[in-house]
Amino acid sequence: MEEHANDLHFALFPFMAQGHMIPMIDTARLLAQRGVIITIFTTPLNAARFEATLARAIEFGLQIQILRLQFPCRDVGLPEGCENLDMVPSLGLAPNFFKAANMLQEQVEKLFGEIKPQPNCIISDHCLPYTAHIASKFNIPRISFLGVGCFCLLCFNNIFSSKVFESITSESEYFAVPGLPDNVEFNRQQHLEMGRLCLSC
Repeated sequence: MEEHANDLHFALFPFMAQGHMIPMIDTARLLAQRGVIITIFTTPLNAARFEATLARAIEFGLQIQILRLQFPCRDVGLPEGCENLDMVPSLGLAPNFFKAANMLQEQVEKLFGEIKPQPNCIISDHCLPYTAHIASKFNIPRISFLGVGCFCLLCFNNIFSSKVFESITSESEYFAVPGLPDNVEFNRQQHLEMGRLCLSC
């Protein structure tokens, strides 16, 4: 393990969905391999999902700890123990889940003030905007993490910045994504489905 970064302490906040958690945990291990102290904030059920992976890393001397937060399921009308997006009973309750995830701010603020050493940086999923307030309160930088692939993000950026949608009159009409070296085409429905998959995976 490299020692030059051992004075750095990063707090990581994965969103509670597998497609968001997996790349965040990979990031945690990569940073820890470079000597960064890592604290991961998540719920008990989600901690259990990647505990074995992190246990192996910790056995090799990486400095990773998990702080468990109580997820307010019942406060938003979700079943007890519904701590991951893949456990939400219906898509109609997804907004309730997002609301619950962002109700963790008070717990996090309390724990954050007790962590030693104090974290130098936050890396948080883009679905957890409350972490911007935590970063501001403790006067540390925050990196917004989006685990979607670069190609998908580039397509979204080029579609919205070019305003190509303004000329589309039908859900089934295909349009080329501007600014790519090859011809890549979507229709409006496919574009919306791609967006949903990116956010829910």
